[in-house]
Parts: sequence; structure tokens; C-alpha cells
Amino acid sequence: MREGLLDKTNTVYRSKANEEFMEKQGFVSKVHRKKPHLKPMPLHIQRSNAGKSVIRSRVEHVFADQKSQTGLFIRAVGITRAAVRIGIANIVYNMRCFLFLEQISITA
Repeated sequence: MREGLLDKTNTVYRSKANEEFMEKQGFVSKVHRKKPHLKPMPLHIQRSNAGKSVIRSRVEHVFADQKSQTGLFIRAVGITRAAVRIGIANIVYNMRCFLFLEQISITA
């Protein structure tokens, strides 16, 4: 199953080959489009990127919070130890969110 996920030719940037591959597999691309060099970004691309950023920022804020609050930096021997450290960071993040939401509901 992992072989299908790992592709050395895959990049984080939008490319014609990646777009064609995703379309053939039935996926919809959620990769941001780059601004044209020395030109203003077209409004429809700007709106498309903004919609994608809403989802992306929700995910990236979790990682940023974990890194800043727990000092999450994984340097461990073995995947099991790394997985445990990440799991503990996730538990701490979820507990902090729960306490925050509980505090809001008490004061409201």
C-alpha cells in the first residue's frame, strides 16, 4: 500500500504531469497555483488559492502549535519512539483544546 503513496517524482509544486496523474486517478488537485512572474495574480486563481488556504491553515496551525508549545522536535532511534512522541504531542494538543473549549462554555 505504501508503494502507491511514495513517488520520488512527486513534488510539492503543481506540474502538468502531477495534474494529469491525479485526474486519471479521479482526484481533484488542491495544490496552490503560483503567481505569474512580474504579473498580477488573476482574480480567479487568487480566489482558488484563498479557498485552499482555509483548509491548509487549519492543519498547519496544529503543527505550529505543537512545535511552539511542546517544543516538538523528533530525533529518535526507531519509528516506534518517534510515533510515541508524536502521539503524546497530539494528546497534549487535544487536552489543551478541550480545556480551552470547556473554559469558553463555562464563561458563556
